[in-house]
Amino acid sequence: MSFLIRISLFLYLFSLVFSQETSNLHHFPRPLILEYPERYEPHLKQGCTDEFQLQCTSWRFAVEANNLSPWRSIPGECADYVKDYLTGRGYELDLVRVSNEAGIFARNVELNGDGKDVWIFDVDETLLSNLPYYAEHGYGLELFDSVEFDKWVEKGSAPAIQSSLKLYEEVLRLGFKVFLLTGRSERHRSVTIENLIKAGFQDYDKLILRGSEDHGKTATRYKSEKRSEMEEEGYRITGNSGDQWSDLLGSSISKRSFKLPNPMYYIP
Repeated sequence: MSFLIRISLFLYLFSLVFSQETSNLHHFPRPLILEYPERYEPHLKQGCTDEFQLQCTSWRFAVEANNLSPWRSIPGECADYVKDYLTGRGYELDLVRVSNEAGIFARNVELNGDGKDVWIFDVDETLLSNLPYYAEHGYGLELFDSVEFDKWVEKGSAPAIQSSLKLYEEVLRLGFKVFLLTGRSERHRSVTIENLIKAGFQDYDKLILRGSEDHGKTATRYKSEKRSEMEEEGYRITGNSGDQWSDLLGSSISKRSFKLPNPMYYIP
């Protein structure tokens, strides 16, 4: 088709559309693009604020990927960032994603039917949320105070992490044995049981807490030893959910492990 013919055809179609639109404004759809929006470049308008956010996002990624050396508190410049993350939609969405992925895995496991397939859950920041406590302690900006935290634990008022409660109930319904393996002290057994029941976590098979012989051990060693004992008893550790890498790593690890987000503190 020659150039002149193509131009003539274009002009004819344009005039046809225009005449139809003026006679019936709704006969043809409105233009698909009204205007090109301005390019949004927040870093040009907000000075160093956006740079801090990028740095803090990078820091949080390194935390979750277990790429940082042991750390004791969040960076001071990231205090507002961590607070906004934990109290906003980001933290909730991350928790939901982890639980959803764990649920998909759990539903696709073919259980042996002998009652020996186990799913392990940590407690703090995995089943129960301590955000009310950390809200009063800088969301991880303050150095951890075991005495003050124990006072919080003894209140027995930590709320459930709802996405974890949903996963917990599904895992039970599927027929897994559920073991709760926590770094809490054995002396907090009663209040922990009461708190778990109040938050909706019932019908688990075991609640394992640190005994006197476990104090002084790293969480990785302590939890590895407890998982080894499970295997010695004939259990198969299929799934494991925890907010710390020390909940998941070491020996006798699960077939699949699921790391929940936690930028507030690090437990080796």
